[in-house]
Amino acid sequence: MSRRPILIAQISDLHIKAPGRLAYRRVDTAAALERCIEALNHFEPTLDLVVISGDLVDTPTEQEYEHLARLLSRLKIPFVAIPGNHDSRELMRAAFPDRSYANSAGPLNQRVVVEGLEIILLDSSVPGHPQGELDGSTCDWLEATLSTSTERPALVFLHHPPFATGIWHMDRQNLRNASDLALIVRRHPRLQLIGCGHVHRATLAMFAGVPCTICPAPNHAVDLDVAELRAPSFKIEPPAFHLHTWLPGDGFGAIVTHQVPIGDFDGPHPFFGPNGKLID
Repeated sequence: MSRRPILIAQISDLHIKAPGRLAYRRVDTAAALERCIEALNHFEPTLDLVVISGDLVDTPTEQEYEHLARLLSRLKIPFVAIPGNHDSRELMRAAFPDRSYANSAGPLNQRVVVEGLEIILLDSSVPGHPQGELDGSTCDWLEATLSTSTERPALVFLHHPPFATGIWHMDRQNLRNASDLALIVRRHPRLQLIGCGHVHRATLAMFAGVPCTICPAPNHAVDLDVAELRAPSFKIEPPAFHLHTWLPGDGFGAIVTHQVPIGDFDGPHPFFGPNGKLID
């Protein structure tokens, strides 16, 4: 197992349109992804892996995936991706033919290992529907994959959150069989984190005894309408990605998640002057 921190960046909900098209006639999602890729490429220290947790494109069409592939070709870090409810499994397979999916057809489940840290990606998409579900083959594959070790730490990623957020129109589309996932999670204490997308907001909950996060988006955020005052809406809020940092230590080590804003900001500035005293 690695004795250094392992840095896994998570980006989500890219919603790439055909060239020249705006999402909802307002959001330039391609430009947003370009800014995000720039931030990922220049992050220090160099990231080990980028996980894209669904909704890579918007409609979906072959043209959108071609545009996405061109944009992602500028990413200097290895990446893995799973589909969301806006994606097509077949078009995604065609766009990224070199991916090592667990099966040649059906859900695009994947497993990668970064210096002993296991990254498990679950396809929660239901073709033609907005909600999420892990089908029987995916649940069996997850159980079998987690059963291969009792010592190696693991992170799981999927698109649909297995918990309610309080945002009414998104909660109708979350993971429908979260209880099936919970049964598997509780049997495998090596699982350190579940990372999700779909809601376009940084969110944290405990699920089956494991921290479960939702990644913010690089483009637009779902309106935080917990009072159910408005129709389903979005806002243009500061874009960000999640940085999941695995830290070596006793047992399975520790996982820490940071929200990293995308953009240029003033600083960094020193806290202390040349005399070693706090600047006043």
